[in-house]
Amino acid sequence: MLRQLARLSRAVPAISPRAVAIAVYADAKGEPIVAAQSGIEGVACIDDAARALEMYGDLWRATKLPWVSDWCRGLLDFVLAMQEPDGKWVNFILDWDGTKNTSGRTSLPGGEFWQARAMLALARTADIIDDDRIDQAITKGLPMLLEHPATPDVRSLHILTALALSNGVHERVMRERLPAWCDELLACRDDVIFKNWDMEVGPPHLWGHAQEGALASASTYLDRPDLLEDARLSAETLYPDIIRGGFNEASTLPYDVWTTVDAMDRLSLATGQSLYDERASLARAWFYGRNTANTPVYDRKIGRVHDGIDEARLNENSGAESNIVGAQALLSNVADTVGDFALEEVVMPTTKGISRRLRSVS
Repeated sequence: MLRQLARLSRAVPAISPRAVAIAVYADAKGEPIVAAQSGIEGVACIDDAARALEMYGDLWRATKLPWVSDWCRGLLDFVLAMQEPDGKWVNFILDWDGTKNTSGRTSLPGGEFWQARAMLALARTADIIDDDRIDQAITKGLPMLLEHPATPDVRSLHILTALALSNGVHERVMRERLPAWCDELLACRDDVIFKNWDMEVGPPHLWGHAQEGALASASTYLDRPDLLEDARLSAETLYPDIIRGGFNEASTLPYDVWTTVDAMDRLSLATGQSLYDERASLARAWFYGRNTANTPVYDRKIGRVHDGIDEARLNENSGAESNIVGAQALLSNVADTVGDFALEEVVMPTTKGISRRLRSVS
């Protein structure tokens, strides 16, 4: 996972001497693929960089290794540079010179998902990196969260952002807004199961589905047991068969599995029930071969996570998202082994093209 992210990472010296971004896609041979699923998109994006910043931040909290902090700072520079003066984030860069894609449908300034992901990443990074730019960016970006409607899957990220900001200068406004955001999620359900948007029909897609986990976490902070009960009811209806069946769907992404693991972890923390720990462990087993392909999605020897299972066959590609969410889902394993890395060279990708070469299990 970390090795694949290192292979996909590139310096973006036009942004800053230490700025780094991660190529969105890579084929079976590890060659980067330019994102063009919705017209011209670009080579790297905020969606991935923000999630990677969160992941490396969690890894630093667990290990306190200096080189992990270096990755956080490199990704932070990229995330900050992608914010426009009005507080909106652009999602993609078109090239490794850092040219922003300001007109593509999946990159427009202020897009719901990338605005939310950037804000969440910065909110969760503020406690580990002392950098005034972080709060400045959060302050500029908050109006997009506070003044605009959002679908429930995006609003879940806003709730997690508010919780991450609950002990700082934004605490008052976040505490004021949190109940209303939680109530928005409660209002969008199919019976007891939370939907990702009003018009969604049938079982909700799992990628980006964070409602149960967000409400479970918010219930503790707001002292609202009703939120936890509603989160638990939705989770008990949606997840058990999916987890027991090894995510037996026509197509399953690592992202689908990560959101499931995260929901179980948050419910475990909020309820204290070991049942959710057991389900989280069973869901994680998907990465090790408990899936419809009966094949590990996480190739430990090569150090990469594949892009999922399609029609019971392993997708040989391995892009940024898969490796980031794989590392998030298996973070305790990564944290336990990362300190034992045999490091030939531990440096950030730089303008001189210095490469990172990790010989490890992750």
